[in-house]
Amino acid sequence: MQSVKLLATAQLKRCRASLNALRQATSGVAMVEFALTLPVFASISFVGVETARFVAVNMRLSQMALMAADNAGRVRSSIDETDIEEVMVGVRKAGEAINFGNKGRIILSSMSPNGLTGTSAGQKITWQRCFGLKAVSSSYGAQDAGKTDATLAGGMGPTGNKIAAMTGAVVMFVEVKYDYAPITPGPFFGTQILTYTAAYTVRERATETLSNLSNLAASKKRTCDLYSAT
Repeated sequence: MQSVKLLATAQLKRCRASLNALRQATSGVAMVEFALTLPVFASISFVGVETARFVAVNMRLSQMALMAADNAGRVRSSIDETDIEEVMVGVRKAGEAINFGNKGRIILSSMSPNGLTGTSAGQKITWQRCFGLKAVSSSYGAQDAGKTDATLAGGMGPTGNKIAAMTGAVVMFVEVKYDYAPITPGPFFGTQILTYTAAYTVRERATETLSNLSNLAASKKRTCDLYSAT
């Protein structure tokens, strides 16, 4: 009987020693903590990466719109289809990093007063040129819009922020539209259409008639019925 008690006491001591050793063990704490916090850190990292990319894409689109309007407005004396081609090539190059040719569309409109009076007075789109594969039209009108009526009485642009050319002046109005798709998982950024507009007044251009002195074929012009990524 005494031996049984001694054996039970010895086993109890060994159990207590094992429990104490387990309670004091810290070798796996770091691994457990890492496993618990990894999802949080991963989510924060994904949000940070996507936020930075989203801001960068928006900034690039804004700069592309401004660049196109400015470059088109700087063409002096007269403007030709080859000048439009140079503007669009610049846009294509600037948008290569975000695959703009395949996922976006830029619409360049030449806007000026329609020369009418009374209730027909307003702005008109003399000509319009485009680039990009995205199947979308101008939000404010196609070529010749406002030519015979007051369709563009307030000009072009979002409500409350419309742009209109002064008498005797011409404005290069640009719309940029782009399909944004996130590269990281999560509900923070979904697929959406990013839109930017820009406008510059034409400087020292005698005529706004769009010529074709190089005789570009119809398929080579940047007319808005054509879609191309290059």
